[in-house]
Amino acid sequence: MDCEFVQFEKDENVGILTINRPKALNALNIQLMDELDATLDNIAADAEIYALIITGVGKGFMAGADIATMKPMDYEQGKAYGIKGCALFQKIEDLDIPVIAAVNGFALGGGNELMLSCDVAIASEKAKFGQPEVGLGITPGFAGTQRLPRIVGPRVAKELIYSGRVFGAAEAEKIGLINKVVPPEELMETAKSMARSFAKMAPFAVKYAKKAINEGLQTDIDHAVKIENDYFGKCFSTNDQEEGMGAFLEKRKATFTNK
Repeated sequence: MDCEFVQFEKDENVGILTINRPKALNALNIQLMDELDATLDNIAADAEIYALIITGVGKGFMAGADIATMKPMDYEQGKAYGIKGCALFQKIEDLDIPVIAAVNGFALGGGNELMLSCDVAIASEKAKFGQPEVGLGITPGFAGTQRLPRIVGPRVAKELIYSGRVFGAAEAEKIGLINKVVPPEELMETAKSMARSFAKMAPFAVKYAKKAINEGLQTDIDHAVKIENDYFGKCFSTNDQEEGMGAFLEKRKATFTNK
């Protein structure tokens, strides 16, 4: 589909998805949700993309959902809207490749929840974070009440959600919400450098590691270890495992083929 609010480009094996609705600080409306959904399907189908960066244009990474869209909703409409948003962000989390959020500006409400669905987050010093939904008379609706406690812990998450306060990148890094803070002019190159470091590894190994982590976090440790055992074993059915270990033993650089 032709996208008005989503731009996508490839830099070798790294995909770069840019949200381009700057007049609304990249707020998430239905059209943007549909464009993101279609773009993610295309990314998932492209076997030559080994890592993905998500960022925004202007002062917003994503400044939440579109309030004008939500205001007239009733219970059923609100629930359906939440289901749609959760499914979209789950699609990001479920991608086989690592996803890096390059947070350039405001990441509020749905924008913070988008960032939470990514594997890694790097932020500009100008970035702002928060789940301000309670000030609008609603809860976070795109899995913020679930992913935020899993990342920063329940006590910190409750304080942030109950207060709805907006905070800066330094605090976000301190509480473990993001991985790194950099000057604005270094944001994209830092994200690209990290993405390239992921992309040069064995793609199957990275994919299976991501699945083992995400699936293991949803269960108890005994079952989680079995999940890891399964994905560890699957690596030994790939050409990349033979290449990686062969290159190590032969003291040469490995050449992975994603097979």
